[in-house]
Amino acid sequence: MKTQNSLSDSLKSVFAAIIIPIEIAIAVCIYIFVLGDPSHFQGNDPANHPIQGDYFGIVYKGGPIVPILLAMLMITITFGIERAITISKAKGKGSVRRFVLKIRNLIGTNNIGAAIAECDRQKGSVANVVKAGLLKFNELSKNTTLETEKKVLLVQKDIEETTQLEMPMLEKNLVIIATLVSIATLLGLLGTVMGMIKAFAALATAGAPDSVGLANGISEALINTALGIGTSAIAIVLYNYFTSAIDGLTHAIDETSFSIIQNFTAQNK
Repeated sequence: MKTQNSLSDSLKSVFAAIIIPIEIAIAVCIYIFVLGDPSHFQGNDPANHPIQGDYFGIVYKGGPIVPILLAMLMITITFGIERAITISKAKGKGSVRRFVLKIRNLIGTNNIGAAIAECDRQKGSVANVVKAGLLKFNELSKNTTLETEKKVLLVQKDIEETTQLEMPMLEKNLVIIATLVSIATLLGLLGTVMGMIKAFAALATAGAPDSVGLANGISEALINTALGIGTSAIAIVLYNYFTSAIDGLTHAIDETSFSIIQNFTAQNK
């Protein structure tokens, strides 16, 4: 199990190291070749104002912060999907709550073999931790030389070690989503401030006030804020959802572990 988890962690680290630069490159290509296509601008010239109602051109005029925000949005969605798949696998087959209740009933009737078989059917992180505790339970139940307190400590230790192997897999890459929550909003505001400075600077150097140019400039500047806040909102929802799911799995592990220890202690009194 340790080898499998180490391999899984390595693959996830490689995934993160590869996917981030790839998505930055894709975002830059979208910005230059899709949003910056001449057909979106007056006179087929990206230096001119975008055609009225053409949002591709408007987003392009948001400036060099736009491709970074696009990359952040893509990274948020990608890692959201990756975490959803990982946590879904960690839950195993069927309802975790029903699994926990079934294991507690089987442990209560001292049907350890059936409980282990149920873990094999359920799979996932909760089942892995419970199975490790049950196997240790079986092993120490046959040992008549150790004191009860020592046996309990050994069962607890085995459960804790297995939990420590499983939990990092669930929390991995969540830090990326958490970081994007703040960074996306700040970069969006930075892009907006830069756009506003540019718009008012152009207005100040013009021979006559250009209300259309100013309106376009402000609209383009606010694109950054919209992208930043939108990305941040998605990241917040995903982060809170995944942390809640992980907390639920942790609670299930604690509940079943307590049942194992309680039953083991009662048997060895």
